[in-house]
Amino acid sequence: MMNLCSLSSGSSGNCIYVGTETTHVLVDTGVSKKRIMDELHSLDMTPEDIQGILITHEHSDHVQGLGVFSRKYHVPIYATRPTIDAILRIQSLGQIDPELFVPIEADEPFTVGDIRVEASRVWHDAVDPVCYQFYHQDKKISICTDLGDYTDYLVEKLKGSDLLFIEANHDVNMLLVGPYSYPLKQRILGDHGHLSNDRSGEFLCELLNDHIKGIMLGHLSKENNIPELAYETVAFALKDNPYTKDVRDFHLQVANRSTHSYVMTTG
Repeated sequence: MMNLCSLSSGSSGNCIYVGTETTHVLVDTGVSKKRIMDELHSLDMTPEDIQGILITHEHSDHVQGLGVFSRKYHVPIYATRPTIDAILRIQSLGQIDPELFVPIEADEPFTVGDIRVEASRVWHDAVDPVCYQFYHQDKKISICTDLGDYTDYLVEKLKGSDLLFIEANHDVNMLLVGPYSYPLKQRILGDHGHLSNDRSGEFLCELLNDHIKGIMLGHLSKENNIPELAYETVAFALKDNPYTKDVRDFHLQVANRSTHSYVMTTG
């Protein structure tokens, strides 16, 4: 059995917990050390329980807490070599012990405790962004955010998951009429930007199976999305599926922005 819990999710900061009974890891540390510590305590864990930090890419909403957290708790940091190099150049993070970094490569499995992990390439405007799939016994969790679009490659890598954490960043209409500058809107809408609610629903339709235990929508934009709108858009897209007549059977939910979300379990 594996558990997944979003500790924080949104354009201002992202951190996700994945674990088994004996292995506990974080995906990204885009919030403060105190926030991470407080959210772990709310799950009856401590930072000392964390055995690895897996970084998706170097943008601040995914790494801004990494420097302080790593200096305090000396947790191994898994990331691709270009991402590691980019992180080490971010002055605002302060000094991070290079010995903590464990270089990984996309499509090359590695293990943390009793969890097998695979990284997969995504399209985003970072140096070498990835998403992650986690395997334990016969269960699978997939976490995939910060991608402008998806491909057959990603569908193949994520299919068969028991739990899915997928980006639903923005509503296209809200973005188009919103306050962002034209270049920023184009960046978000581009192939290396972020996944819209509609595209997230289409992606999930290709990932559905008869054993999904939970779907969580994450990385919502504060300015260009509303949790209820993301939920309704994706739920509507999932209505016509071969597995159930009631999309509530997929336990669809939206990750909280500023606190931990419901703990999903593979069962």
